[in-house]
Parts: sequence; C-alpha cells; structure tokens
Amino acid sequence: MSWRKEQRRAERGYHHGNLKEALLQAALGLIAEKGAAGFTFADAARMAGVSAAAPYRHFRDRDELLSSIAQRGFEQFEQRLTAAWDDGRPDTVTAFERVGRAYLAFAREEPAFYGAMFESGLPVDANPALQAASERAFNIIRAAAERLAALAPPGTPRPPAMMMALHIWSMAHGVASLFSRGDAARRKLPMSPDELLEAEVLIYLRGLGFPTDRPSGKSAEPPPVPPEASSGSGVPPGGPWGKPK
Repeated sequence: MSWRKEQRRAERGYHHGNLKEALLQAALGLIAEKGAAGFTFADAARMAGVSAAAPYRHFRDRDELLSSIAQRGFEQFEQRLTAAWDDGRPDTVTAFERVGRAYLAFAREEPAFYGAMFESGLPVDANPALQAASERAFNIIRAAAERLAALAPPGTPRPPAMMMALHIWSMAHGVASLFSRGDAARRKLPMSPDELLEAEVLIYLRGLGFPTDRPSGKSAEPPPVPPEASSGSGVPPGGPWGKPK
C-alpha cells in the first residue's frame, strides 16, 4: 500500500469525528478476536483505519489504551451488579443470587471488556481512575457480603466481610472463566453455570453455619449496608480485585 493511500485512510479516521472512540472500539474487537495480549498498538491503529502514529494523539501506549477499556468495563460491570443487588431486595440470599447471575452474564456477554479487566496483566494500582472504577464494582460484592455476614445466627463466628467477598468473587470468577465464556476446553456440565455458582455459594454459606432459606418475615433481615461503608480498610494492595494475572 502506498504512503498516500495510507495517509488518506488516516485522514478518514481523523474526520470520522472521534478517533479516540474508534481506537477503543477497534481494540475491543481485537481483544474479542485475539485476547487481551494478542494485539499491538499498531494493530489497533490499522483496525481503526488510521496511521500507526495516530493513536499517540490520545494514548501514551498500548497499556493506556487497555486501561481505558478496562475502566469502561468496570464502570459497566458496576452498573450491572448494582442493578442486580437492588439494595438486597426482597431478601439478601435472593439478591445475592441475582448478583452472581449478573456477574456470569457480564463475562459471557462482554468477553472483550472482561478480558481487559482481568486478563490483560495491567497493573491496576498504577492507574488511579482504573483502580477507583474496579473498587466501586467490587464494593457491590463486599456490601452484599456484609449483609450475608449479618445473617450469621447467634453463637456462630462471623467471618470478615472482605474475606467472604474475596471467596465469593473467586467462585464467580472461576465459573466465569471456565464455563461462561465459550472456552473451547470447557467440560460439559449437567447444570448451567448459573446453577453451578448458586450451588457453590450455598454450600459455602452452609459450611459457615449460615441459614440459606429465604426469610419469612422482615425481622430476619439485617438493615441495608451502603456500599460506601465497605470501601474503607482491608482492601488488598493493587485494588480489591488484586493484580490481574
């Protein structure tokens, strides 16, 4: 391809009105096709129809482009989890089951965002905006864990909510990674991924001695715990999700 043809392609890219958005969408397509580690900065430029130098107008490098995608993913993830949690209505266990289903649905329906969020190897703590977005999403799970911990019957030790949140997140992430995203090596299951996660969480809670039946009256439910109450101490270095693999 001649330099002039390449230049015309770049000019068309600039004139579409939003080069930054075009680059983000191009990178999302590449992540969906090749994985978060399977493309270069130049690949994103080529997919967007601009010169190899054009992305530097908006992003320092490929990691900054990936960070922007991961941040947007966590923002959408937070919205999904917040809607599913719905302040724990009508009861904590039912609401938490919705959160689990929302988690798996996001991983299944938005594999490119999910890959950028958890599989890109980005140092989350090196980007304050990305870290803040990831913490806001995780705080939904932690707020739910606070409510679950409050269900502990009298005389039963109440585990730290952060520990419970990390345990439950690990279960959800494991099911999502293995069975909810169309991975070629997955095993066939006699149940859906949603049912598998629900069974895991119920077994986990019962193992802690928690009741898992739906409450018959309002008195059985603890008062709501706002997400901001869970954003204080106890967050591991690198953000609540930890450093991506």
